[in-house]
Amino acid sequence: MAFKRISLRLRLFLPVFLILFTVTAGAAGVLWLFRDGAWSSGLAPDSRWEGLIAVRGLQISLAMQKACLFSYVLTGDPERLEELEAQRRAAEDFLTKIRLTVAYGDMRERFRGIKSRFDRFKEAGDSLVADRRSERAADDSLVKEVDRVLAEVFRQTGEAGDVLEEGMEGAMGDFQSRVKSVYGLMLVLFPVCLMLGVALLYVLNHQVLEPIRELAAGNDGPAGGGLKIHDEVTALRERIQKLVEDVDQTHSELRQSREHLVQSEKLAMVGKLAAGVAHSVRNPLTSVKMRLFSLERNLELSPLQKEDFDVISDEIRHIDAILQNFLEFSRPPKLKIQSVSLSDVVDMSVQLLRHRLESYGAEVELTRQQRLPPIQGDPEQLKEVLVNLIINACEAMGQGGKIHIQEMQGFSEPMGRVVVLQISDTGPGIPEAIREQVFQPFFSTKEEGTGLGLSIARRIVEDHRGCLNLRSKKGKGTTFIVTLPSQEDTAWIRS
Repeated sequence: MAFKRISLRLRLFLPVFLILFTVTAGAAGVLWLFRDGAWSSGLAPDSRWEGLIAVRGLQISLAMQKACLFSYVLTGDPERLEELEAQRRAAEDFLTKIRLTVAYGDMRERFRGIKSRFDRFKEAGDSLVADRRSERAADDSLVKEVDRVLAEVFRQTGEAGDVLEEGMEGAMGDFQSRVKSVYGLMLVLFPVCLMLGVALLYVLNHQVLEPIRELAAGNDGPAGGGLKIHDEVTALRERIQKLVEDVDQTHSELRQSREHLVQSEKLAMVGKLAAGVAHSVRNPLTSVKMRLFSLERNLELSPLQKEDFDVISDEIRHIDAILQNFLEFSRPPKLKIQSVSLSDVVDMSVQLLRHRLESYGAEVELTRQQRLPPIQGDPEQLKEVLVNLIINACEAMGQGGKIHIQEMQGFSEPMGRVVVLQISDTGPGIPEAIREQVFQPFFSTKEEGTGLGLSIARRIVEDHRGCLNLRSKKGKGTTFIVTLPSQEDTAWIRS
């Protein structure tokens, strides 16, 4: 329990810190092991080893020089003299190597003593050689001098060699002692590192990777439940990306829901307003219409009065149409479902609007390969949709223009087999900036429009489980597309 109270950062940092400390301690032990060239002193031919070899070589060369010198004195053989010169050069090389490798500290004074006595040995030897060349008898004192000087050189080189050997043995002993100490340190640090590594792996696996794996698995369940994740970081990144996408989608849906809520509040207010208008205005308006109809039949009007009378009648019909739109929008009528062909709806709508089309000077062109198959729908509601779209096309084109109605069949997901109506005009088109708004209630580009026609039309089509879309290009007209399912399915019918 106490371990769980420790933060994850500390649980990770503590093993890592201890491992680094352990590795640092091991590295410090190795550096201490190799301090002062202990490795080279103990195991490799370094300066001490090379100096010892040079000292032993100098001793051998001195012995060879003595033999060559006395052999020449006795025999006069010039070859012995040449060999003597070769050994002297070798001795000079050994002295140079001694000076370069070990002639420091105490060894510097020893080297100077060896060098001076070696030079004295050469001088005495040269005197003997000169006596032999002049065929004089060898001077006993000079021979003794050569032996004495050579003995001193041997003694000093032997002492120097012993000092070097002792130093090497001491370095070797010190190195072996350090090796044992470092070995003991490693015996302690290795299991400590192993345990710290196991602890770190445990923390990483159970405190980091397992939560990441479970988070990456998401709703698929725990990572151990059959879901194999080979790269936790990649899986987590993909999971986070999916969560971000879900958040974006949720935010978009929330924004749409908020817009729908605001729209619903507007519609609720419109419903109340429409109900009040219907009760307060429509009954008096009906009385006015009846009186006007009676006056029209009983009065003889002049042409000017007749024109005024017609204008009044048209405006009253306009007001009545507005009231009717409000009523339909606030209290949508129930669908009266029956089997109907959209081809019949098109024919009825065109026939109903024949005079209106003539007044606008609009020409209707119908493309029909064969009559569309029956669908389940309300013919009056569908006729209202088509009438609304045709009237909008006439008003958009003004005087003249052509309306093209094309009937088609096809397949669309998820509706399946569908029937399609395309109503196209040759008007100025709808600007791209307002295309998404034309189906919103109360949005209208006409001065006297209520902005409910297209909204009611889309609602009727959606009540039939279809969709109403538009395509438009500025200056090249607008096309409204009505798509309805053609297969009979009554499960969705609104009661």
